[in-house]
Amino acid sequence: MKSRFLKKLLSAALAVTTCAGIVTGMTGCEGGSSDEIKIGLLFSKTGATAITEECMINAAQMAIDEVNDAGGINGKKLTYVLEDYATDAATAAEKIKKLIMQDEVIATVGCYTSASRIACEPVVEDNDSLLIYPTFYEGEEPSKNVVYTGAVPNQQGDIFVPWLAENVGKKFFLLGTDTVYAQLINSQCRASLDACGGEVVGEEYVPNAHNDFSSIITKIKEADPDVLFVNLNGDSGVAFFKQYKQYGLDASTMPVASYLLDESTVAALGAETAAGHYTSINYVSTLDTDANKEFLKKYHEKFGDDAEMTVVGEETYVSVKLLAEALKKTDDYSAASIIKAMDGITLDVPEGQVKFDPETNHLYLRGRIAKVSDEGKFEVVYESPELIKPDPTK
Repeated sequence: MKSRFLKKLLSAALAVTTCAGIVTGMTGCEGGSSDEIKIGLLFSKTGATAITEECMINAAQMAIDEVNDAGGINGKKLTYVLEDYATDAATAAEKIKKLIMQDEVIATVGCYTSASRIACEPVVEDNDSLLIYPTFYEGEEPSKNVVYTGAVPNQQGDIFVPWLAENVGKKFFLLGTDTVYAQLINSQCRASLDACGGEVVGEEYVPNAHNDFSSIITKIKEADPDVLFVNLNGDSGVAFFKQYKQYGLDASTMPVASYLLDESTVAALGAETAAGHYTSINYVSTLDTDANKEFLKKYHEKFGDDAEMTVVGEETYVSVKLLAEALKKTDDYSAASIIKAMDGITLDVPEGQVKFDPETNHLYLRGRIAKVSDEGKFEVVYESPELIKPDPTK
């Protein structure tokens, strides 16, 4: 598989041990001093996906503060070291090695891109450490040293593609950043679409940070699809949506369907450009629940009214809370022991209830499809009646 090849390649290439990073000045023995437990946070403060990962950093810090305000981990303070992997997979592997070997964290919450996660997997496996990955992903070849709190394709695509085919149209044009994630997601989309009697009328990939879509939009117009299935990372996604509007494409006749369309993208685009497009994610900030309203109130008080919360931010918050609950059940900080302690944990979080699945190291999640309204807000148009058991591809 492509993901396994990339993992081996990056593992062989990354014999480098150190790099400068952003640290919080914490010191102590493995995992922190006797009255603290130290974890790593690994996110992009710079690079193409920094716009997406900002709320992940914020949410992690807020969750850590809440854990400590509630008494910590059996009386111990939860502390952290934050590293910037700058949307670069090789840097992610170097940074997590530093977190494990130099900072001696007991676990790391982080990574957004699949490439960064794949680069980190051999490092955490070789050092018996734990990565908690808060991003929805393609579900290929999960690692025993990673806990995945984001959705996998059966919790997204298995409801999204059939719903689009039935309610919007059966001709799809596939467009994505040339990454492991987009390639596999589009492959899964194609298979699901075939089962629905639909067809793919075009497929294109662009490099990271690509921002000129004029020639691709010409191809889209010629193919005349019903749905644009678009998964472009970071700044590329914003550039595409803006050019989509500039070149006269219309959401009423050819909407974009994207897992990567979230509140930060809508804020960057404005309501007029974003309206009419669809996403399939387990959390949107407009969920009308007391838990979500309280979560957003605290978040905006801490980071400002303009700070956007997205699904990957909320899942980062969930990741820290899940880790904290597991740490309360064990004083053995090996990856296997922490994961074993997660068995039986159910959390009531902003998106609703989630449950850890010990068979897969993933979470049971509720699937949701949402459409951007004319006011630039997500409106849920479909919600799964039950939590969906994760079924990552083995």
